[in-house]
Amino acid sequence: MASDIDARLSQLRARRRGDPTSEYIIKADSASPSYFALDAAEIEDWEKRGSSNQRWTRYAIGAMQPVGKKYTEVSEQTGERVAKQLLDRLAKAGITAEFRLQGSVPLDVHIKRVSDVDVLAITKDFYTYSTQGVQALRGGYTNPTVRTSAGVLSDLRQRTELHLFEAFPAAKVDKSGAKAVKVSGGSLARSVDVVPAHWYDTKDYQVSGRHADRAVTIYNKATGETIDNLPFLHIERVGARCDSINGGLRKSIRLCKSVKADSKRDIGLSSYDIAAVMYHADMAALSVGRYSDLAVLSETQRHLDALYRDPGAAGRLWVPDGSRVIFDSAEKRDWLLSLSLEIDELLANVVQENFSSLLPNGISQSVQRELVKALQV
Repeated sequence: MASDIDARLSQLRARRRGDPTSEYIIKADSASPSYFALDAAEIEDWEKRGSSNQRWTRYAIGAMQPVGKKYTEVSEQTGERVAKQLLDRLAKAGITAEFRLQGSVPLDVHIKRVSDVDVLAITKDFYTYSTQGVQALRGGYTNPTVRTSAGVLSDLRQRTELHLFEAFPAAKVDKSGAKAVKVSGGSLARSVDVVPAHWYDTKDYQVSGRHADRAVTIYNKATGETIDNLPFLHIERVGARCDSINGGLRKSIRLCKSVKADSKRDIGLSSYDIAAVMYHADMAALSVGRYSDLAVLSETQRHLDALYRDPGAAGRLWVPDGSRVIFDSAEKRDWLLSLSLEIDELLANVVQENFSSLLPNGISQSVQRELVKALQV
């Protein structure tokens, strides 16, 4: 067990600091190499919490902390740099586009210093809309076209691949992804996934006009199918719920993602699904995380355990944007169990090293949760 926690702490530090010899760290930090060399060796606050014998406790606390702001800014700036190159090249080809970040970075639930960035490349020359929306029913859409989503996005995908090769000749452009073109290496400080898309005006958007209610349609190169997503509504709802409790929800999401990354179990839940699962946790319990990080571990364990034990309740939970149920396949139930077991074991190990006389295997998980919730480290 000791070797397991040593390995996990090492992996956690590597994700949060990055490999100082990595090409991404060197490129991102080349403007101030001495500063960032010192920064990479810096001991983070979570590593100073508790004693040297409280390694599981340190891991639990560290696993839920946000990545440093300056590293997130590098990720965002790299995405913006790629977007600027594509914007100019697409404009010369007669395509007006706009770009938006999506995924873990703008939501601030990423767990790596060197995080990949997801960029939506959205054509403004074509969009679709719900024919049942109020604007459509009032005749507000008057630009019929024979073009199709699949045709437009297939062309945009091909042009994106070509322009990325042109803009970043020293980088690697991976065209194999079904939904995204990945560009990495060369002069880029981060790997960037570019997802071609167009706007889709939902019924809600036609009423509200809010950016968050507007969907995007993306293209699956492997199948030729199109998919409607609501990435901005997901970010808005998860972010707002987290902000209302001063950060506990994001901590819980990062904790689960970190445990997944370090587990030897098969946990195929995506970052999106993990965020959706924890979105339905007890926010009052997670709000205690503003005073005690370990209260987040306590509620995370309770929630995951409760969901696995009550498949009916789990099956009724929807993702935050309301587009589908979370557990829409049998394998996701298996992955939930694996994640739940990991958090069970983490809770027990934290109890063991802080309350060794109580022998956590001999006390109920509800008692373990109460002990950890009240623990100040």
